[in-house]
Amino acid sequence: MVSFPLDSFGLNSSAPTFSQLDAEYDSSVNAAWVFMRGTPRPCFTPDLLSELNAYQAHITRGITREPSRYQYMISASRVEGVFNLGGDLELFASLIKQGSRDALYTYARSCIDILYKNMRHYYSDLTTISLVQGDALGGGFEAALSSNVLIAERGCKLGLPEVVFNLFPGMGAYSFLSRKTNPKTAEEIILRGKLYCAEELYEMGVIDILAEPGQGYNEVYNYIAQQKKSPNTRKILRKVKDICNPITYEELINITAVWSDEALQLTPKDLRMVDRLIKAQNNKHS
Repeated sequence: MVSFPLDSFGLNSSAPTFSQLDAEYDSSVNAAWVFMRGTPRPCFTPDLLSELNAYQAHITRGITREPSRYQYMISASRVEGVFNLGGDLELFASLIKQGSRDALYTYARSCIDILYKNMRHYYSDLTTISLVQGDALGGGFEAALSSNVLIAERGCKLGLPEVVFNLFPGMGAYSFLSRKTNPKTAEEIILRGKLYCAEELYEMGVIDILAEPGQGYNEVYNYIAQQKKSPNTRKILRKVKDICNPITYEELINITAVWSDEALQLTPKDLRMVDRLIKAQNNKHS
């Protein structure tokens, strides 16, 4: 990993402590970094979601106190070869077998709450960036798409495998992909269930910046340097994009409700495929 002049994230006693995240702050560019860890597996476990929610609340309080302190919010991963493998499939399977629709919906809504705040750049003038240096699948891909800027290294695999077990990605994939490309391309990516290499998605307009392997951090800082050349124009353009092609919280929540209903319709055959993917998630750890 490239070494940067990172100050401690916890600059006061109110800062939360984390076991699922590493949180750092680079005062040279007013950027907060949050690195996801894969404990016990690199997916969105309830524990990881809870810590991400606490982290976002802490950043939001910091923005309220000192808006200029946070100009960039960068999401990345500490797990070698993995950004995030998506939803907690082990939990999904258990809740589906129990018929616990409310619990599925509660889990999905907690995901939407985090991704929506990230997409809306914390309701402030900061820019959110996802740095993908490994696999980003399912909800992990959706999380990367929720950032204002998506930077990925060549060779990384990103995709939405939910169609493999007869479901669809219910935490924003269609909305985010339609906004970045168009509804037809979004539908194609979802229905194919293919794992795309970063190069393909860059050509499709899904990835904003394509980095060479091992150069993702440098590309983040190159992007930040470019922003300084015309900061006001770029800030205004982002606001215009939000106005012209909005994604509402209600849209995401309504889709999540459909996902929660349809998840309960999975057959034993579908759940056997989920079990295979659970094994793949459990084989990846920090």
